[in-house]
Amino acid sequence: MTDLRIEPASATDLGAVLDFWKTAAEGTSISDDLAGVERLHERDPHALLLARRDGELVGTVIAGFDGWRCHLYRLAVHPAHRRRGIGSALLAAAEERFAALGGRRADAMVLVRNEQAHQAWDAAGYASQDQWTRWVKPLDGPTR
Repeated sequence: MTDLRIEPASATDLGAVLDFWKTAAEGTSISDDLAGVERLHERDPHALLLARRDGELVGTVIAGFDGWRCHLYRLAVHPAHRRRGIGSALLAAAEERFAALGGRRADAMVLVRNEQAHQAWDAAGYASQDQWTRWVKPLDGPTR
């Protein structure tokens, strides 16, 4: 096995990340467009972490910190590279980032229907909190 490298995305990676999510991520988001990821990258260039093996993009996670809470989004590993520790390595990198920024607890948005992801999050030490629900209001344009 070759070395896995995890590093923040560069501006030139963003189009490839969007293409990657079409294959590796579960579901889509209203923010899954170039303008959305460019805004993320401009606001916090270290939030979008990429995992590469031999130069190939094999995983992503968005480790967003707003100064108060730590949020994880788009943990995605290419289907051909799953169950090889890439997701765990991405989470470890995200958690290190949060700790360095002063974060104290991380939370993740995980689709209810994504049972495989539930197992991965549980194995990483995360727990579902059934007392919470997500409330959403699109701020511009139609919902997806």
